[in-house]
Amino acid sequence: MRYWWVNQNQTYRHEIVGGYLWSPKKNSNGARNPFYESMREVSPGDLIFSFKDTKIFAIGIAQSYCWESPKPTEFGSAGKNWENIGWKVKVHFTELANIIRPKDYISILRASLPEKYSPLQPNGNGLQSVYLAEVPKPFAETLMGIIGQEVTPFLSAADSTSLFSADDIDQWEDKIEKSILDDTSVRATEREAIIKARIGQGLFKERVSSIESRCRITLVENIVHLVASHCKPWRDSSNDERLDGENGLLLTPNIDHLFDRGFISFEDNGNLIISPVAHRISLRRMGIRTEGATNVGQFSAGQKKFLDFHRNSVFLESKR
Repeated sequence: MRYWWVNQNQTYRHEIVGGYLWSPKKNSNGARNPFYESMREVSPGDLIFSFKDTKIFAIGIAQSYCWESPKPTEFGSAGKNWENIGWKVKVHFTELANIIRPKDYISILRASLPEKYSPLQPNGNGLQSVYLAEVPKPFAETLMGIIGQEVTPFLSAADSTSLFSADDIDQWEDKIEKSILDDTSVRATEREAIIKARIGQGLFKERVSSIESRCRITLVENIVHLVASHCKPWRDSSNDERLDGENGLLLTPNIDHLFDRGFISFEDNGNLIISPVAHRISLRRMGIRTEGATNVGQFSAGQKKFLDFHRNSVFLESKR
């Protein structure tokens, strides 16, 4: 279990009621933000302290890994300068009866503040630049001691949390698909090819097959058992990119799932990289070697460009 602190001044009521955390991927100037990147490290069972208006109002238990998701429409004008695509994590929040103001206890909290990316200043004031920050176990334990006995059920619930497997990617892609179908400026045959590319079939698969001959991981060669998986996801791509053969790898469905959801990726030199949050036992059962190095061969210059997007915008590992 890891412990997190989230600042929810703008979005508290939406996230608490909706049962999630959402952040943009980058700052408004396009730069990486370590407090948004933290979303990529959250795992089911992690404990989250919700901070608003100088106080801890709620505690949450993460129920999912992070996934790509559009900015929630219910945010309205909140975060109007945030980009429209960000990170989302499913969280079960419970509001506290004993709402505490950490600044009142800074004398005992100060010693265990994180040295880097702390959500509190040494004087006890919060940092508005923070969205989600990891806090050390000693700090979390001190904070829970201050809150009192109502924290105890959270600890047992976190240890037995059930993984929430659903996400809103399908609904998001459904809306994109409808907009493509309604776009009469695109020829009907091209619209059909773009739609089929969403599931790794049709013209896109043909173009990927001219570059790739088998699954990079399982070495399956029978094309019937392979799908063309986008390196830059279909949902993030332009229509041209959705049909670009160099934006694809031939993968078995299990490996495609792991790749699309960011549990694995590839370096430009062909080395397999595995997300720190990925469940190793599941990966092994799905055909991934989790011990030692795995190299899947070289990629073209075009593939490297799209894989760079995957590592930076899909793969579940913070670049802090």
